[in-house]
Amino acid sequence: MKRVVYGVIALFAGASALHAQEVPSSVPADAASEMLWFVEVSGNKNAVRTAAANAGIEFEERFSYDTLWNGLSVRTTASQAAAMTALSGVVAVYPVDVVELAPHAEAGAPDLVSALYMSGANIAQQAGFDGTGVKVGVIDSGIDYHHPDLGGCFGPGCRVAVGFDFVGDGYAAGVAPAVPDNDPDDCQGPANLIPGLTQSAGHGTHVAGIVGASGDVAQAGARGAAPGVTFGAYRVFGCSGSTSSDIMLAAMERAYADGMDVVNMSIGSGHQWPQYPTAVAADALVERGVVVVASIGNSGSTGLYAGGAPGVGAKVIGVASVNNTHSNNQYFTVPGGAVPYNPATGAPPPPTNGTASLARTGTAATLNDACNALPAGSLAGKVALIQRGTCSFHIKSLNAENAGAIGAVIYNNTTGLQSITVAGTPAITIPVVSITQGAGLYLDGQLAAGSVTITWQEGFISQPAAGGGTTSSFSSYGLAPDLSMKPDVTGPGGAIRSTYPLGFGSGYAVLGGTSMSSPHVAGNVAQLLQSEPGLAPADVLTRLQNTAQPVLWWGNPGLGFLDNVHRQGAGHVRIDRAIGATSRVSPARLPLGESVASGRHKMKLDVSNSGTEAVTYAVHHEPALATSPLAHSVTGRFGPFQFGFYASLATLDAASSVTVAAGGTTSVQVEVVEPEGLPDKGLYGGYVVFTPDNGGDVIRVPYAGFKGDYQTLEVLQPASNFAFPWLAQLVGTSYQNRPAGQVYTMVGNDIPFFLFHLAHQSRNLKMTVRAVGNNSRNWHSILDVDYMRRNGGDNPAALADSFYAVSWDGLVFNPSGKKVFVVPNGQYQVTITAQKALGNPSQTESWTSPVITIARP
Repeated sequence: MKRVVYGVIALFAGASALHAQEVPSSVPADAASEMLWFVEVSGNKNAVRTAAANAGIEFEERFSYDTLWNGLSVRTTASQAAAMTALSGVVAVYPVDVVELAPHAEAGAPDLVSALYMSGANIAQQAGFDGTGVKVGVIDSGIDYHHPDLGGCFGPGCRVAVGFDFVGDGYAAGVAPAVPDNDPDDCQGPANLIPGLTQSAGHGTHVAGIVGASGDVAQAGARGAAPGVTFGAYRVFGCSGSTSSDIMLAAMERAYADGMDVVNMSIGSGHQWPQYPTAVAADALVERGVVVVASIGNSGSTGLYAGGAPGVGAKVIGVASVNNTHSNNQYFTVPGGAVPYNPATGAPPPPTNGTASLARTGTAATLNDACNALPAGSLAGKVALIQRGTCSFHIKSLNAENAGAIGAVIYNNTTGLQSITVAGTPAITIPVVSITQGAGLYLDGQLAAGSVTITWQEGFISQPAAGGGTTSSFSSYGLAPDLSMKPDVTGPGGAIRSTYPLGFGSGYAVLGGTSMSSPHVAGNVAQLLQSEPGLAPADVLTRLQNTAQPVLWWGNPGLGFLDNVHRQGAGHVRIDRAIGATSRVSPARLPLGESVASGRHKMKLDVSNSGTEAVTYAVHHEPALATSPLAHSVTGRFGPFQFGFYASLATLDAASSVTVAAGGTTSVQVEVVEPEGLPDKGLYGGYVVFTPDNGGDVIRVPYAGFKGDYQTLEVLQPASNFAFPWLAQLVGTSYQNRPAGQVYTMVGNDIPFFLFHLAHQSRNLKMTVRAVGNNSRNWHSILDVDYMRRNGGDNPAALADSFYAVSWDGLVFNPSGKKVFVVPNGQYQVTITAQKALGNPSQTESWTSPVITIARP
């Protein structure tokens, strides 16, 4: 089980291989004593600091924000943070999320070249729109500005002209402290990675390349959507591990101060609210004239309402991912044909000419896995054929290298062509490539019968990609928890070849995820801004959504159903259509909210024609598939984790056409009628379509809504394996349920823990404590958090669980005395109260704990 520590609140993401109660020994049991918090302030922050000191509230201040958001980020306990909510001038507190970089490894290696064709970026480039004069800020892991495709230098006159490193190479959230400096370079090699932590190095360089690499594709370079942009690089990740959302917010303020026109954030925290501080700050950036583009998240496996902040921000362009249409791979040839491959990161680039003999490292029966040392010289002068599995790619490659191999070909043990890394210590000095399982088994069979010679080739081989043009499996589902429409648009993100730090090998890598689709759209935005300088951010979003192309349902494109609006938004961006478009419909999206009594949602759309002649638009309707929750396979409860697809389609009532004079605007009334056959709690959507009679591009307006009473969605639910909520005790490395109550000494980790599972987002979550037998004596809450995100990671097939664990240190706040104090020994009960999403203060669910006996020595 993977434990992501948030301090007092720790999110547990279960894994099938481990029992969901286990606390890994690698995480100290007392790691949950403190955490980071955003404190939102309505006025003067100094007054809040003074009030907190007078109340005895202790905290360590990390950042003070003045431009995009008014408040602080602090380190303190949950009870101290809860006390702060009662201070005059404090609006709310929010947990500072731990944010991970998690590009999704996808089969195949679609290239930027075909991705540019998908969005029309190539057409815009040919028309002269390459982003020249537009400044794009990349908040990420830094940019390797040494890379020739990204300019080769840093500072005035360079493509990476400004930036700041907020963290340093060795930083990792909760593991190693930040050491800021003025050099926003990406991590420069495997030697700087922290063992045991996820690699974050290279992500920002890859993202920047998608925005605007200017390499020569004919020479295996990378060329992005807007190769003329100027970059601002804002590093918020070290070489390994995670960052925190308060650092992200500081980077946003710096990007604004540096005058960025566009900001891309291929990072975020899933299952979040548009009211979360990073989303609110991103909206403030937009209000100040900066177009903000952000990935919607890679939480497609965790169900509905999974979009991440800042991508769920109301004014942010939240981007989903669509799979690339073609795989453009480097390749070698063998007798019988071409073998496409992906070069491994962390190894030298493969040659582009020459021949070599291929050699097995075992037999098919022994898997050719190369996980054990091979006889010295057994592979001298040959390229080793190795199967994936059993041990790391680094170990396999190192064993082949030590046996004298001059290269390694690693074939998959399942379907697809994967992207791999062989980064490690010592560094691999031979080229390593990855091929498909089918190609590997074919070569293994040929070697069993005789010899095989491979010939390295220059350039790429192109072939259609599986699932091309449909929504990527990892891309998060919406809507946002306030039922606003998210995501907004999609871009190509299903495994993209782009720039990578030079210290990791060839200078290029294949990564996939909404991390890759977001910068593609950011590059498209730069092209649009170059074509029409001064275009307001709101108009940028309208133009992109109006001209987007919805994609077919990934489950079976042949059925002809459009994919869910709450998965793809307006559809795939077509920047060639957005540039110069003379038709516009606003609003550009229609969030319908929950059901109304009539089942009919009436709206007004304004159709504008900036052309020189009157245009008549035919008005029609394109419905999309709906989803509705299913009873959980274990708990039997309805939630976001399991759902079905429904061809229960909404209908549209509207005039059949509307005529708009040249330079004019005409309003049209439309009514969306909710689908009758869709079960309650379902999400539905579609598109109002305007087809001009002058041969211009079709304009679409997406809509999406919730059928039924939104307040029927449960918040506090049991998880797959455990009937949460629990009063718990930490015994060794496991939490144990104490349904009959428990005595706590309050020494060390012998304190009460409360475990609960949120199946839906909560508008406010409180935990209050009272003395047993004295109902009039109610103290301030242990926890008081606005806009609480739901749990993710619930995987019924693996019977995995996710939950929050909150400890109580015995500290409470006396509202009348405005002081914090420690409760005396005695008996207490704690009540958890979760306010429903969009609910009023009386629409809540609650649970009261068994009796807690505090008996200090």
